[in-house]
Amino acid sequence: MNSRNLHKEAKFKSTTNNLGEIRKFITGVLSDIKISNEEKDKIILAVDEACTNIIKHAYKLSPDNDIMIQVHLNNSELQIKIIDYGLSFDPSTVPVPDIKEFYRTHKVGGLGLHLIRALMDEVSFNIVPGVQNEVTLKKFLPQAS
Repeated sequence: MNSRNLHKEAKFKSTTNNLGEIRKFITGVLSDIKISNEEKDKIILAVDEACTNIIKHAYKLSPDNDIMIQVHLNNSELQIKIIDYGLSFDPSTVPVPDIKEFYRTHKVGGLGLHLIRALMDEVSFNIVPGVQNEVTLKKFLPQAS
C-alpha cells in the first residue's frame, strides 16, 4: 500500500528498553510509504534520538512516564510529533556543536539535537513548561507519480 495520507499514533513508556519498540513502530509506519531506505533510516534515527533525549533529559531516566508519537502523512509532507510531559528545555539555548572539538576531546553525547536537525527537513518545538513538550519532525517526500 502506498498511501499518501495516513495517521497513526502510539504511546510508549519512557524506558530505553522501549527504544526498539519505538523504532519498530516507526519502521512499520514507514513501510506503507514509498521512500528510499536511506530516507527511512534517517527518519528512524531522528525519532530514536528525540526519544532518547526525552528519556534521559525530560524524564531523567524515570521509566514510568509516557512518550506519545503521532505520525501524519499528508501527500508529500511527513510529520512526526513526539510529546512528553517531563522537564522542559529551551531549544534555542542548545549551541551548535563544534564537531572537530567533539572528535578531538572524544566527548560523548550532546549531538542529539544537532543530529535530529541534520536528518530532518524541519524541526520545531512547542513547549509549555510544566505541562508538555512537543517536538515536530518534518520530512518532505517526493510527489507521488
